[in-house]
Amino acid sequence: MKNILPPSTSVSIVLGVVIALGVLWGLPPKPASTQSAAFQEVAVPVQTRLQGMETGPVSYAQAVQEAAPAVVNIYTTKIIEEQVHPILNDPFFRQWFGYHSEPRRQQRLQSSLGSGVIVSHEGYILTNHHVIQDADEIRVALRDGRETFAHIVGVDPDTDLAVLKVDLQRLPVIRISASDQIQVGDVVLAIGNPFGVGQTVTQGIISATGRNSLGINTFEDFIQTDAAINPGNSGGALINAYGELVGINTAIFSRSGGSQGIGFAVPSNLARRTMSDIIRYGYVVRGWLGIEVQDMNAHLWRLFKIPPQEGGILVTAIVPEGPAHQAGLLPGDILLQLNGQNIENARELMNLIAGTAPTTQVKLKVLRNQAYYQAQAQIAERPHSPQEVQLHPEKQ
Repeated sequence: MKNILPPSTSVSIVLGVVIALGVLWGLPPKPASTQSAAFQEVAVPVQTRLQGMETGPVSYAQAVQEAAPAVVNIYTTKIIEEQVHPILNDPFFRQWFGYHSEPRRQQRLQSSLGSGVIVSHEGYILTNHHVIQDADEIRVALRDGRETFAHIVGVDPDTDLAVLKVDLQRLPVIRISASDQIQVGDVVLAIGNPFGVGQTVTQGIISATGRNSLGINTFEDFIQTDAAINPGNSGGALINAYGELVGINTAIFSRSGGSQGIGFAVPSNLARRTMSDIIRYGYVVRGWLGIEVQDMNAHLWRLFKIPPQEGGILVTAIVPEGPAHQAGLLPGDILLQLNGQNIENARELMNLIAGTAPTTQVKLKVLRNQAYYQAQAQIAERPHSPQEVQLHPEKQ
C-alpha cells in the first residue's frame, strides 16, 4: 500500500529543500583537509611535479669559489714602431723639415688585456692565442694578489689557443670536465676580466654545441652560450654549476662590440688535447690526407648526376705523393664516407682527419664516374711551421 503524504506536507518539504540548497550555495568552500578523497588524489601529483622542478641551486657561490682562484688576468705589452712619412726619405725634404739625418722611428707601448686559466700545479695556463699574440711582455695577476711574468710554451692559431707558464708555488688549479657531457640548457658561468674592471662572473646557459663554419678559427667546434662575454673575457673560464672547466671563452658575435648574448668557447676536450700536444711537442699534432675539397651543391649534384641524399664532398685537388695520392684518389672524386661515417661537408671531414692520429689506416668510400669503390689511405702528420716564441722573464 502506497504512503501518500497530504498536500500541505509535500509543499513544506519542497520549500525546505529549496531553502537548504540556497544556504549551501552561499557557503564558502570547505578547507582542503575536509575535501573528498577524489580531490585529494588529484592535488598530490601536481605538488610532486612542482617540487621535482625545483632542482637548480639558489646560489652558484660554491662553484665560483671552486673555480675563480684559478682564473687569472693577463696583461700584455708590445712595442709599436711609428711609420715615418715617405716624404722624409728624400734628403731635400728632410732638410726642409729640419731633419739633418734620417729620422728615427718613434716607438710606443701598446697594452692589452685578457684572461687565462691555471690548469696544473706546474704553472701551465690556458688562454687564447689572440690575447698574447706578438706580445713583448706578458704579466699574469692572480686573484690572491700575486703577479709575475709568464713565458709562452707554445701557440696554436688554428684553434686560437696558447699555453703559458709561470713559476709560482701553491697555485690554485681548476678542475676540468669532459665537454662532450654537456647539454644544451645546462647552466654555465663565464669568469674573466672584462674591460679591465677586475674579475667578474656572468651566468647563462649552453645555447648550442658543435658550432662551426663561423670563420673564426681553422678548426671550430664551439660551445655557444648566452653568458655575457665582453672584451677582456677572452681566454677566461666557462664553468659548469659544479665549478669545473667546460670551455675557454674565445669570441662573441656582436654589432656593438659588447655582449649580445651570443658567445663562443673552445670546448675543454679540444683545449686539453691542444695543451697536451703543445707541452709535449711544442705544436699540435694533427692528421692530414693531402686533399683539397669543396662542398656539394645543387649544381654539382646535377652535373655529376647523383641524388642529393648521397651527400659527400668533391675532391678538387690532390697533393702529389700525399696520402690521398698514394691511395689512388683523383680530382673529381666524390668522397662519401671516412671509416663508415658519412661526410656531410668539408669542415666536418677536416675535423675528422685532423683528429686522427698519424699512421692510422682509414677506409674511404668514393664515388667516381657514378661507380662506387673503396680506397684505403694512411693518415700522415699535417705539415706545420712551429713558431720560436719563448719569452722568459729575464729577457724582458
